[in-house]
Amino acid sequence: MLKTLLIEIGVEELPAVPLLKELKNIEKKYADILEKNALMCEFEFYYTPRRLVLWHREFPAMQNDSVEEFFGAPIEVAYKDGEPTPAALGFAKKCGVSIDEVGRTEKGGKEVLYYKKELKGQPSSVLLPEIIGMWIKSLDFGKSMRWGNLQESFIRPIRWVNVLLDDELVAMELFGKKSSKETFVHRISNFGAVQINGAKEYFEVLHKGGVTLFSEDRMVKILNDFKALEVTHAVNVEIDDDLLDEVIAITEHPTALLGSFDEAFLRLPPEVIITSMKEHQRYFPVFKDGKLINKFVVVSNALTDDFSKVIEGNERVLRPRLADALFFYDNDLKKGLSTAGLEKVVFMKGLGSVADKIEREKKIANTLFAMYQPKDADKETLERAISLAKADLMSEMVYEFTELQGLMGSYYAKALGESDAVACAIKEQYLPDGEESALPSTVTSAIVAMSIKLDTLLGLFSVEQIPTGSRDPFALRRAVNGLIRITKEHNLEFDIVATLNLLSKEYAEFDMKKLEAFFLERVKQYFKVNPSIIEAVLATGERELLKIGKKIEALNIMVNSEGFSESFSTFKRVANITKDIDLSLDMVISSELFEQKAEELLYARYNEVLACGYNSYEEELDALLGLKPELDKFFEDVMVNAEDEAVKNNRKALVASIYKSIYKIADIKEVSV
Repeated sequence: MLKTLLIEIGVEELPAVPLLKELKNIEKKYADILEKNALMCEFEFYYTPRRLVLWHREFPAMQNDSVEEFFGAPIEVAYKDGEPTPAALGFAKKCGVSIDEVGRTEKGGKEVLYYKKELKGQPSSVLLPEIIGMWIKSLDFGKSMRWGNLQESFIRPIRWVNVLLDDELVAMELFGKKSSKETFVHRISNFGAVQINGAKEYFEVLHKGGVTLFSEDRMVKILNDFKALEVTHAVNVEIDDDLLDEVIAITEHPTALLGSFDEAFLRLPPEVIITSMKEHQRYFPVFKDGKLINKFVVVSNALTDDFSKVIEGNERVLRPRLADALFFYDNDLKKGLSTAGLEKVVFMKGLGSVADKIEREKKIANTLFAMYQPKDADKETLERAISLAKADLMSEMVYEFTELQGLMGSYYAKALGESDAVACAIKEQYLPDGEESALPSTVTSAIVAMSIKLDTLLGLFSVEQIPTGSRDPFALRRAVNGLIRITKEHNLEFDIVATLNLLSKEYAEFDMKKLEAFFLERVKQYFKVNPSIIEAVLATGERELLKIGKKIEALNIMVNSEGFSESFSTFKRVANITKDIDLSLDMVISSELFEQKAEELLYARYNEVLACGYNSYEEELDALLGLKPELDKFFEDVMVNAEDEAVKNNRKALVASIYKSIYKIADIKEVSV
């Protein structure tokens, strides 16, 4: 028999960010508990800032009867001289019966102890209090709190519990609150509890009481309001998805409203205004013709026909925040960009201050500049950019808005007369800062960003701050990913071993093999291809990032091309024949020792391939793999292990030469197809 089931847990307002972080786990945790209790069925989960709701249109009124089987020790272990051993007695105790009730059965070719327990299904009304309690206590929102004289804690105090099974109240208690047939609607509609008789009435009461229960409906309402404001006022509302999710989570009756602020504040950098609005007030910025204007959109939770006071209140709250930001901005400009004071700011124990870090970054930048000799950059600009890159850490604005570091430095640099190149490098020093992030736009910016990442990597490895497992508090994996992307974007050669060894002289001695392995692990994660293709390229000892990328791309195209499997068997045979030959040595081949036509044809075709010029590794690899017909003929007609030692070695040298040419790109035998 199936019944409807409504579970509503009423709470004081839930903080949006912790709720959203746990949101993806809430339904799964509930489903797992249902499954353990043999009551798994479809359900829907809803939330508002004041309630967590589970709704079953069809819920089993009772568990199905079931059978639980227990298998114990083999009979020869369970009994000795006809008497039960401790193993047998322990098995009976586990099953909850006497040893006389334990039977026998065959399992795995042996006779073993066996007991079958028939379990009578229990009414779901009896099980629900424990199921709901387990579910609520399984939720992890980070910090939790206690209230009253309770020892248990939850993210916010629980104020009501409403559990209706086919409109009948399920008696239970949760965090000291007993279940009742009541709910709470929007506070402005009705501050007290509202009695309900059943699930249908529950949904109607919420709707009439100003509560939009479904988060999708709240999102649609907000977005429709945005569109209406855009049309009415000829503006564009910038929609930040994370901010939208937060606003959906903190409202029960959302209404988007347009507010404004003094135009004088537009003298601030747009990012400052936007950050102040988003981070502190959860406002959406407004643009016109691509430029930020002195408007904002706030999503109100009020239930009213006159929102004028709501708008005025939000305008009044925003003004002092922007006034503070403008004060910080003007003060910072008066002080100018200076690194004075950074010598007192500790970067990391064992690595000195931030000022010390800047000096190390300068040396790295100069080394990279000498390596690359970029035509569209100059050393003075590079050094100036590195010197000023962290100056804004001493600014009042970055102290208030830490997420604007680098960006504020670029604004201050421009305002104080620094070149566009210096300002740009300061702005882009932390790029890329994510998987989908933009990259430094100039070579100067690229070298600055690389220097910062390389110093952090070398420095932290030198003081044994190496990521382990999923822990990476200093984002070193992201730093390596950034280096891979930057070098590729700006076509900058970067030999992992040679460059890191060259730069490591400024740091305490450490095992460079660990850092090389760390780089290579990120390389393996970066390229989204068959992992064996990456292994085949790295197996050759190639450590230059640009070449690694190009070789992986070339081999991946070949491996995925039609007919590669047939070619692969031929070249794997080539690899097996040459496995004991040192490919680093020069191969000496004498055409005078050829005895078969197939040897001559293979040698001639191989020389033709070598004589050609190639524009890419793909073309070269394609040409080398194109030797398959001649190789197949060679293996068919020629005995490689000839009795004559000179002839045998000559034939092996010919085959090894071909594999050596392929090996310059990849150790193809490592590929799994």
